[in-house]
Amino acid sequence: MEEEKELFRLQFIENLKRFKDENIIKILCGVRRCGKSTILKTYRLELLSMGIADKNIVVRKYSDMKYQDEFDNKSMYGDLLSAIKSADKNQKVYLLLDEVQEIEGWEKCLNSIFENFNVDIYVTGSNSKLLSSEISTYLTGRFVLIPIYTLSLEEFIDFKKTYVPSLANASMDELFELYLRSGGFPFVAKTNHTQEENYQVVDGIYSTVVTRDISRRHNISNLEMFNRVVRFILENLGKNFSAKTIFDFFKSQQRSIAIETIYNYITWLEEAFIIYRCSRYDIQGKEVLKTQEKYYLSDVSFKYSQLGFSPKAIASVLENLVYLELRRRGFTVYLGKFGDKEIDFVAVRHNEKIYVQACRTLPEDSDRELGNLKAIKDNYPKYVVTMDSAVCGNEEGIKIVHIKDFLTKKEL
Repeated sequence: MEEEKELFRLQFIENLKRFKDENIIKILCGVRRCGKSTILKTYRLELLSMGIADKNIVVRKYSDMKYQDEFDNKSMYGDLLSAIKSADKNQKVYLLLDEVQEIEGWEKCLNSIFENFNVDIYVTGSNSKLLSSEISTYLTGRFVLIPIYTLSLEEFIDFKKTYVPSLANASMDELFELYLRSGGFPFVAKTNHTQEENYQVVDGIYSTVVTRDISRRHNISNLEMFNRVVRFILENLGKNFSAKTIFDFFKSQQRSIAIETIYNYITWLEEAFIIYRCSRYDIQGKEVLKTQEKYYLSDVSFKYSQLGFSPKAIASVLENLVYLELRRRGFTVYLGKFGDKEIDFVAVRHNEKIYVQACRTLPEDSDRELGNLKAIKDNYPKYVVTMDSAVCGNEEGIKIVHIKDFLTKKEL
């Protein structure tokens, strides 16, 4: 049977095509089950459609059992070398390598192959150690990072309307409500499970990352305390806190944990793409600050799967969705500081900059949302993103938009 090409996420395929045959290793990074493997499979079909011979496209999935135990970077090198030698010598060989972080020392293997053979290399991984200083030493100037996120609202709608017939004619409001409650993991978007079943699926992803990718890899002995630290982060999503804040909280609970241990836990959660760190930016001083950071989840469903869905948490979830959407669009995102005023997000992309405030509703006294933006006198676009459709419009150049419209705007 002829393989079917994935209909969606084509922006990632186009991104890969832009880098095709360039003399750099393409690294696709993101949390487990966000769709990296499917993107790689789709890209293989794209290469075939371009006339690349099947034997010149080498696909490996290193999370498979056959690559466990005794399979090391030398075995990896021998296996890939054999595939390269079997390929058509008149064409470049395309290596599509999934979950390479499973092979210790993979970067040494790929560096050697990259230097000595006519290859175009694409790898995926679920751990940002892919970009550690050791790897950068071997691959200096030879790789480009392509971040992969869970589904945007627009992608989620496409998935639901295609894979769930009962939702083919669903309204934007219905689908947005599902997205708000379900998150953006592709498997969830392709199915019609109940809310609780969706959370069970996400809990499985979460448990795999926490138990296998973090706890085992770093030999965490006090798993209970690690889980308590993670729970604190989930409960304080969108709030300013630091390792010292967490240390003080547990101290008040008569629980002992070293502050260095908390730093490690946060770092490991970042490396596994459970959370993203958002630094603070001084708009007037034009410098990144090292204090009062915030953390956002790679998918809001992680919070629901561990704490359950709560309407009271919508404000922080809304902020998380805006943060992720800005990241998807290629912005570097900061928390904004303007004198004594706070701006939820300052998003920078090349020579572009936008300011965004996120709030569930716009109160009558909207000084924080509107007043803080009005204080910034430059001409960059300013947005207030809300769930209150009654207040949407324009005030003194500030665009007040509904969250679902902001998430699906073609251009910001």
